[in-house]
Amino acid sequence: MMIRTTIGLAVVIALSVAATGEEKFGKGVTLTEATPIKALYESPEKYVGKTIRIDGVVTAVCEEMGCWMALGASDKAEETVRLKVEDGGPIVFPIAAKGKAASAEGVFEKIDAKDDHSMDAAKEHVAASKLKNADFVKKYQIKATGAIVK
Repeated sequence: MMIRTTIGLAVVIALSVAATGEEKFGKGVTLTEATPIKALYESPEKYVGKTIRIDGVVTAVCEEMGCWMALGASDKAEETVRLKVEDGGPIVFPIAAKGKAASAEGVFEKIDAKDDHSMDAAKEHVAASKLKNADFVKKYQIKATGAIVK
């Protein structure tokens, strides 16, 4: 009985993903209003410590562990924001998300110089992208709690 229930649940989830074309990561997205990426670049300190939502297109994804994903206003955006999740944690961003529309939320933060994982992610992000302001990417990120890739 337990196996049937598990299989039935897996089928329902697979069908709902196929029907909506969306894939949910972590808690998904609950905020209804998005903060423009441009606003984060213009006044980053205004948003530090706040839970925000951003919408955009996935421009880059961590190719080793899926522990970060970057969103820009378009797939060729020079201004992008990285979403960082726990290495080896429950959220793993797939490389196949690159180029797809996405929404994500979490706490916008200034990266602590002692946070080796985030600093490494920033270096990978800069190397994987043509960025207008690499300084921003090295200093700020969203500690993501959830995302939806469409």
